[in-house]
Amino acid sequence: MIKKFIRRILGAASKAGKGQTPVVLGPAQHGIDPANVTANAVRVTHTLQQAGFKAFIVGGAVRDLLLGIKPKDFDVATNATPEQVKRLFRRAFIIGRRFQIVHVMFGQDLIEVTTFRGSATDGAHKDEHGRVLRDNTFGSQQEDAVRRDFTINAMYYDPADQTVLDYHGGMQDMRNKTLRIIGIAEARFREDPVRLLRVVRFAAKLKFKIDPATREPMSVMAPLINNVPIARVFDEMMKLLMSGHALACLRQLRHEGLHHGLLPLLDVVLEQPLGEKFVTLALGNTDERIRQAKPVSPGFLFASLLWHQVLEKWQAYQAAGESPIAALHLAADEVLDDQVDKLALQRRIASDMRDIWAMQPRFERRVGKSPYKLLEHPRLRAGYDFMLLRCASGEIDEELGSWWTDFMDADGSGREALLNKKSEEETNGGAPKKRRRRGGRGRSTNAVPEGTE
Repeated sequence: MIKKFIRRILGAASKAGKGQTPVVLGPAQHGIDPANVTANAVRVTHTLQQAGFKAFIVGGAVRDLLLGIKPKDFDVATNATPEQVKRLFRRAFIIGRRFQIVHVMFGQDLIEVTTFRGSATDGAHKDEHGRVLRDNTFGSQQEDAVRRDFTINAMYYDPADQTVLDYHGGMQDMRNKTLRIIGIAEARFREDPVRLLRVVRFAAKLKFKIDPATREPMSVMAPLINNVPIARVFDEMMKLLMSGHALACLRQLRHEGLHHGLLPLLDVVLEQPLGEKFVTLALGNTDERIRQAKPVSPGFLFASLLWHQVLEKWQAYQAAGESPIAALHLAADEVLDDQVDKLALQRRIASDMRDIWAMQPRFERRVGKSPYKLLEHPRLRAGYDFMLLRCASGEIDEELGSWWTDFMDADGSGREALLNKKSEEETNGGAPKKRRRRGGRGRSTNAVPEGTE
């Protein structure tokens, strides 16, 4: 009796884990608009199917299609091996070590093609914490569905007959606005700790609630992120910050208790009133630009996130006797050096951050030729936008931002008038200092912030 009971329990668990038979949803049930599917994604699935293989659009693309959103990227899953896929397309490249995938290129458009993954992860190469390092085991579509992370990402769309295959109740979770991991949450997070970030990103972006069983181990397992290569964490973090919902994502991170240690630059920033306002404005502006399909500079974004660490150290170096410019460079070096081991910041991004920070004292100098020299700076617009954020957050006087807005918009004579007016204001306001010369006579000079040249 006991043996029979155990077999029944194990059998039920096995069936639940394998997602045996999918629910097949027709166009009337799923409501996907075929016009939101790119021609190149259809071309890839059609070519594979014509060659005798199964092929489906999968993952986030299907999720977005079900939400009525035109996906930015399309992934395809197939039972063809990477080598078989590569032979079918003129421009196809096999990449990846942990998982082999194929990038099929059509001009600048990239379609990512993966082979159905097998369920045998016990033999996969793992680290001492259980993270899968390399696993190119191929399998059936049912096994592939088990290997996907969340139920809403485990649906397969066939453009040929416009059906959706749902193995794990993803459609029901979509309707309930629930984010649920497939399988045992602790084991799935241990296999790939980056899923902790993905949970947060999807929950914030989609405004879904996290299933209690999925949420329960998250804060306890957060330290496993430290075992993931920093380049991979950086890539996931960029997706989070460039999602168009960066502010919501950071708030979700805090809500789940994942911000401390997980993303070191957020440990302090959002706990300082001035810093929180500055970062909130910066991320809000970034989200708005992404929603308007405008370009966003990663350098500007990280310069904003790290600014109040730089500001704190800048002030400390000045208090220790360094000149403002030297102090700023020392502060920037210290902050960036501290982040090298925590974030895989590319050299170009770090260079842009330095330029943006270094420009800030130069905006204070509004006399002579200095403003004209600053207009020639290749990163002027980023530095100017950054300075406006400082004004809006209350860090510096809004008059500075207004003056530079007028100066940049003015013609030649208008700029001269602004410079002359500023010079008169400083003179009348007592800014110039009397300098003693031999013979007791003095002459007035325009006040210039120390070290801004």
